[in-house]
Amino acid sequence: MTKFVTLAFIGDVMLGRGVNEQMKRKSPESLWGDVLPILRGADAVIANLECAITQQTQEWSRTPKMFYFRADPTAVEVLRTANIQCVSLANNHILDFNDQGLLDTLKYLNAAGIHHVGAGRDISEATTPMIMDIAGLRVGMIALTDNEPDFAATKDSPGINYLEIIPNPLTLSLIESAVVQLRQAGAKLVVLSAHWGPNMVISPPLHFRQFAHAVVDSGVDIFHGHSAHIFQGVENYKQGLILYDTGDFLDDYAVDPVLRNDWSFVFLVEVSDRGLYKLRLIPVVLQYAQVDLAKGEEFTAICHRMQALCAAFNTDIFKTAEGLEVKLRNEKRLIRVL
Repeated sequence: MTKFVTLAFIGDVMLGRGVNEQMKRKSPESLWGDVLPILRGADAVIANLECAITQQTQEWSRTPKMFYFRADPTAVEVLRTANIQCVSLANNHILDFNDQGLLDTLKYLNAAGIHHVGAGRDISEATTPMIMDIAGLRVGMIALTDNEPDFAATKDSPGINYLEIIPNPLTLSLIESAVVQLRQAGAKLVVLSAHWGPNMVISPPLHFRQFAHAVVDSGVDIFHGHSAHIFQGVENYKQGLILYDTGDFLDDYAVDPVLRNDWSFVFLVEVSDRGLYKLRLIPVVLQYAQVDLAKGEEFTAICHRMQALCAAFNTDIFKTAEGLEVKLRNEKRLIRVL
C-alpha cells in the first residue's frame, strides 16, 4: 500500500510590528484564519521566519537598514499553532536586533521544539544542514540567502548562511556537499530553502533559473524560494520541484494594488514511496495580521496569475475545486518512506 506524506510550504512569516501587537489581543489560532485546518492537515509546515523572536530592543546599526522586525517570545505559540515544524532563518531580518536577537530566536525555537536552519552561533552552525523525521520520512533541510551580506556568520560571530546566487562550481560544490551529508545521515528527501533576489519581482531572472536547475542536478528534491513578497511560477524540472517564490503569508505590510503581495498559496507537496507525487496549490489572501482562504473573484484571479506564470516553465498545471494542481514527474530517483 502506498503511503503519502504531505509537506506544506509557505512563504514569509513576519510576526513583528502590527502582527506582534495583534498577538497580544487575539488567539494564536485567529491569525491563521480559515487556512488553519489546511496547515494542520499537513504532516508538517515549512516556512521562512522573517523576524527575530526576542525581547531585545537595540536595533542593528552596523550598516544602514530601513525595516526592523521583532516578535515577542509568545510568537513561538503562533508558529506551533499552525503546525510549523521547521523555519529557515537565512534571511535579511534575523539579525535586526543584533547577535542577541538571533541567539534569543534560537533559544525560543529550541525550547518550542521547532526545527531551524540557515543561521547559527558561528559559520559552522549557520551552514550545517538539518535533518528531521516527518511521519516516517527523513527530510533534510539546507537554507541560504543572498540578502544582507553583513549578516553573514563568521567563525567568531553569529549570523546567516550567506551565499551569492551564482551557478559556479564552488557555490554548487557547497550545496552538493550538504546534500551528500544529508543523504549519508539518512535523508530520503532534501529541501533547499533560499531567501533570494529583490523585492516585488514577478518572474525569476535567467541566472536564478539556471541556479535552481543546477541545485536540482546536485541532488536537491525541492527548491523552496522566498523573498520577492509576491509568488512566482513553479517548475517540475527533471526529478525535482522548484517553487521559485512562495510569496508572503502572514504580515502587516502595505499592499501593492497591481502586484498584489497579499495574494499567495499554501504549497502542498505530496510525497509517496515512489518520490514526489503531486503539488496542490491552495490560494490565500493576506489581511492585516491574518491570512484567509481566497474566495470568489480573488480565488479565480490568483489561480489565473499562477497559471500564466507557470506557462513560462511549461508546467502542466490545472484547476481544481480547491485551487490548482501539478502532477510531478519522477525521473530515476526513488524516495523510500520508512
